[in-house]
Amino acid sequence: MKFSTRQIVVTGLLSALTVVLGATGMGLVPVPTPAIFATILHVPVIIAGMLEGPIVGAFVGLLFGLFTLTAVPDPRIVIPARLVIGLVAWLAFRAVRMAFRAKNPNRSQLRFQLGLAGAVAGLMGTITNTAGTLSLAVVFNYINIPTAWGIAVANGIPEALIAAFLAGGLATVLGPWIDKR
Repeated sequence: MKFSTRQIVVTGLLSALTVVLGATGMGLVPVPTPAIFATILHVPVIIAGMLEGPIVGAFVGLLFGLFTLTAVPDPRIVIPARLVIGLVAWLAFRAVRMAFRAKNPNRSQLRFQLGLAGAVAGLMGTITNTAGTLSLAVVFNYINIPTAWGIAVANGIPEALIAAFLAGGLATVLGPWIDKR
């Protein structure tokens, strides 16, 4: 497969953002839950999927998964779900955009459409990350099911809300760039 210059640039920028968010701790947002922090390290993966599709999303997701090996050193737990985040975000983003195009082909209210599509992509990408990682942690006996549900509620809900807000806002701002594809 041949990558365009745009895909290479987007991959590089979002990969660098992932590394910066992880290495500096800026990828952890304080939340008023027992978890104390919600991660936003998966947001660059969601954005990669929205902007350039599942292949670029999977690459940035792989980098995110490799980066998180420092926290959970088992690649069977941290890699698979992160590879799929970009695909799910891309599918969700496209589905919402296509629904609007079918209903409103003249593309009025484009900012709203992009914002909603981005928010849905952020929400679905986060659910993929949380559900996939916790499910694999249960399968490989790192945690039990009640613990997984507790983590999903304490961390997953704030992370999903934050990712929906960020991805929706970024999709609105990047609208002209998204539509040049």
